[in-house]
Amino acid sequence: MNTRTLGRSNIDVSALGMGCWAIGGPFWRGDKPVGWGDVDDAESMRAIARALELGVTLFDTSDVYGCGHSERILGDALRGRRDQVVIATKFGKVFD
Repeated sequence: MNTRTLGRSNIDVSALGMGCWAIGGPFWRGDKPVGWGDVDDAESMRAIARALELGVTLFDTSDVYGCGHSERILGDALRGRRDQVVIATKFGKVFD
């Protein structure tokens, strides 16, 4: 896997990252779906494990992906490997 330096941080990350929105699963705002469809957590864990095997070290998530579900699954999948990856996240989105 090719790597890139993250800005001027001296932190190297994989040139390809894994976006984790779909891992969050369904999320609704009133009667409007704003998340992803149904997901299989075991399959999500396998996908993250495979990404790690292939050299992916950059993962993107957010607290609104499945109302925190994506972050929980990603955390479980990265347990014991946290020092080997970079997690990009966003927070603060409020649904009225």
